[in-house]
Amino acid sequence: MSGDLILYFSRAGENYYEGDLKVVEKGNTEVVADYIKEITNGDVFKVEPEIPYPEDYMECTEVTKNEKNGRVLKETLEDVGDYEGVYIGFPIWWGKMPIVFESQLDKLDFKGKVVKPFVTHEGSGFGKSKKQLKKLCKGADIRNGLEIKGSDVLGSKDKVKYWINDNL
Repeated sequence: MSGDLILYFSRAGENYYEGDLKVVEKGNTEVVADYIKEITNGDVFKVEPEIPYPEDYMECTEVTKNEKNGRVLKETLEDVGDYEGVYIGFPIWWGKMPIVFESQLDKLDFKGKVVKPFVTHEGSGFGKSKKQLKKLCKGADIRNGLEIKGSDVLGSKDKVKYWINDNL
């Protein structure tokens, strides 16, 4: 075993920022994942649905509000066995982890792994996702998580670095 993996889901397009809608080319969670990559030099796997979510924010919220079952993924990560630690990142949708990300985590064995969760949100923090992580990452040592408001990600590199160093 060696090194870390940065496993994340992020959505670009129209996003909600402190009461306004703004189009972003790179999703907020991906910005944080890039910081982690730069700081740790870990490997990266981006979870993507086979059928992308709508770029329009309101359409996307309607789709995700009613999602109950897993989503088909563009590509599936089959194993995290080669990694000591796994950074797990996702946006908070409706107070929880997006179904598409659950679809990926459900396929992996985290027994004996160190899991370092990070989320982006616009006011809900981790929501109910810590409970989801405990269920999906059975047997893992789940460390203190990092939550960053989506509207603050571009200025959060030092916060990310501090969190990484605090979770070694």
